[in-house]
Amino acid sequence: MRRRDFVKTVGRLGGWAVSADLLGRYPSTRLPVYPSLLLPMDDAQSDHLKAYGVTYRIIRAGIKAEWLLNYRGGAFLVPDGDAVRRDAALGGVKVEPVDDGRVTGIRGEIEASNMDAVPLEKAPKVAVYVPPNAPPWDDAVTMALQYAGIPFDTVWDFEVIAGKLANYDWLHLHHEDFTGQYSKFFLIYGGAPWLGEMVRFNSDAAKRLGFATVPDLKKAVARKIRDYVANGGFLFAMCTATETIDLALAAERVDIAAAFADGTPMDPQADAKLDWSRALAFSGAHVEPNPAVASFSDIDGHQVNAGPRRQPLGAFKLFNFSAKIDPVPTMLVQNHRQVIPDFYGLTTSFLRSRLKPSVSVLGDEEGAPWVKYIHGDHGKGTWTFFGGHDPEDQQHQIGDPPTDLSLRPHSPGYRLILNNVLFPAAKKRELKT
Repeated sequence: MRRRDFVKTVGRLGGWAVSADLLGRYPSTRLPVYPSLLLPMDDAQSDHLKAYGVTYRIIRAGIKAEWLLNYRGGAFLVPDGDAVRRDAALGGVKVEPVDDGRVTGIRGEIEASNMDAVPLEKAPKVAVYVPPNAPPWDDAVTMALQYAGIPFDTVWDFEVIAGKLANYDWLHLHHEDFTGQYSKFFLIYGGAPWLGEMVRFNSDAAKRLGFATVPDLKKAVARKIRDYVANGGFLFAMCTATETIDLALAAERVDIAAAFADGTPMDPQADAKLDWSRALAFSGAHVEPNPAVASFSDIDGHQVNAGPRRQPLGAFKLFNFSAKIDPVPTMLVQNHRQVIPDFYGLTTSFLRSRLKPSVSVLGDEEGAPWVKYIHGDHGKGTWTFFGGHDPEDQQHQIGDPPTDLSLRPHSPGYRLILNNVLFPAAKKRELKT
């Protein structure tokens, strides 16, 4: 049944129907069917981003695939079949038929080098945290999922508080300010209709869920998300959500949004009241004491909206991990480019001095006091934080048109996003870190 479901799904994408046996080893009337297909992920690939979608749909159908770490940019090895080929062709994804002899040669090369072959067996069920009233900006992860053809559900505070995250394997956070300060948008966008609607919507949600204030609600949501990770969930966050979820988790005994609400300076004892043992990634940060400065804390190294503290963009380099010893970070950095241009977000980067000792740095700017891409474990699950808003828009502004990924199918920054979507599919015995 799962194979039939795959063929039907692929058929709907292109408006055609085929029988289930085309996914097997039966001869095709048009092209010879090989034992396997290789989806190269080096410069030979014609659409890197959609290749993830092809692979996802294969494993979602219950068909095993393999992720060849450090081989040709992180290639995928999948069973051959007309349905797979046609799905790839519809997305403009390059595939290379490989016979048993070629597969044996690939495996020998992997065994002798800093490479590994990781089985992909279970497609993760994906959720994106976003309010039902759409904000006036786009989300890089949502665009990546839509472009690749990977299905997802949206959840927000009502679903999180109700415990519905347990229904999902992978959760993404992007814009949300978990401190309840609405990202301090009042300083720049005061009076904007969308901001007024955001305040009204969140205030109503807090009231309906039984919380006295929006910051109280967001703290509770942050704790639920931390518990989700502890119970085995995979969390991926970008932009504002990376910094503010940890601030909310640490702020059990202090309201770090109160100063902004009444325009008075932050309590000078606020930092001392933060409990960083409750946070995922950061420790020892100083909360921004001035309510008139559009910054949350000193976690972000770039301080994009903090006036003279703003730092220029450079480029970040992905680390080279041992594929056989550290398959998880290796999966997360698979790419055809090792150096990637940086890009701003409300939270762009993370100061090295604010990272917990257990944090793994996946990518950083050489010689800079900040890092870009980090990962860690919490309980039975993992979290990954990626600074910035849109990997293909260095300085995205509210109201700007969304990135057209059909014009950027080889984006190395968007590949990092899709690495995170796919790595929960890896067979659990392979996840050694």
